[in-house]
Amino acid sequence: MTQPASPQRRWGRIWALASVGAFGMLVGLGLFTFGYARGASYLSDDPQACMNCHVMREQFEAWNHSSHKDVATCNSCHTPHDNPINKWFIKGLNGFNHSVAFTTGDFHDPITIRDLNATVVQNNCIECHETAVSQILGVHEGEALACVSCHADVGHRTRK
Repeated sequence: MTQPASPQRRWGRIWALASVGAFGMLVGLGLFTFGYARGASYLSDDPQACMNCHVMREQFEAWNHSSHKDVATCNSCHTPHDNPINKWFIKGLNGFNHSVAFTTGDFHDPITIRDLNATVVQNNCIECHETAVSQILGVHEGEALACVSCHADVGHRTRK
């Protein structure tokens, strides 16, 4: 004759089942959200992915009519080129920040670039245009002048 499970053992099984169920729900919700938000598109270099959020339409259209359309995608300017780890770190950080901002509606309109991302863009401008800017860098009496301070409309039009 088998003995009934002790109350402690029963509660242990209940907690185990509840934990597995909660974990399954979180994974399921995460997969649903990833699919609904077209998460896989962000793993590409396709500029259309940036338009998944309607607030980026103006930036996409400005890029689409810019001098850089045929030579650069969003990631060409907005993610580091030095190594894949930095690229994916910045891409992930921006993706997280953007998803929180656009989900909560807590973002500046017009969208403005943060200091970290402005540094990435500046470094990419210099890297791609190294020959042209090698004669210009340092001309401003040691002051670090961002390329976009004079060329603000190159990748995107700016609101005036």
